[in-house]
Amino acid sequence: MAQQNLILTVIGDDRPGLVERLSAAISAYGGNWEQASMSRLAGKFAGIVQISVAGDKAGALGQALDELEGLDITQTTAGQAPVAAGQRLTLSLVGHDRIGIVQEVSQVLAEQGVNVEQLNTYTASAPMSAEPLFHAEAELLARPDLDLTHLIDALELLSNDLMVEISLNQTLQSPRA
Repeated sequence: MAQQNLILTVIGDDRPGLVERLSAAISAYGGNWEQASMSRLAGKFAGIVQISVAGDKAGALGQALDELEGLDITQTTAGQAPVAAGQRLTLSLVGHDRIGIVQEVSQVLAEQGVNVEQLNTYTASAPMSAEPLFHAEAELLARPDLDLTHLIDALELLSNDLMVEISLNQTLQSPRA
């Protein structure tokens, strides 16, 4: 039977053994752990996991996952994502933390036609003043003709304290045939 790709979102009170219990359930039904992103956020364990499993075992695996105590797990069937053409970029951003900073940055990116493929953010105290600084690291996909200087300028206009660095990961990413 054909393999089914599933995306799982997992949330529970953080404690040792959660990943082991989740991975054991997936393995018990012949599932393959493809990739994941997991973190401890405000005392909660939160993760997103992509797995593949034989289609005839997906239902039973889903039921087993639902029965894992202490974890809220949602499942979504996923297909193969098409690879879009464009420039792969890495964004590093640091500025004084404030309400709305993620919305402001994401609005500029959307207006420029830039897709956020991965985003990691955190706050940390500034070395000298101990004021909270917002840090963001993002993997982006931009259209092939995007002017990087224009994008950096648009982001820096958000605040005079915002430090923006964008690097090109590859010259161009073309779709697979």
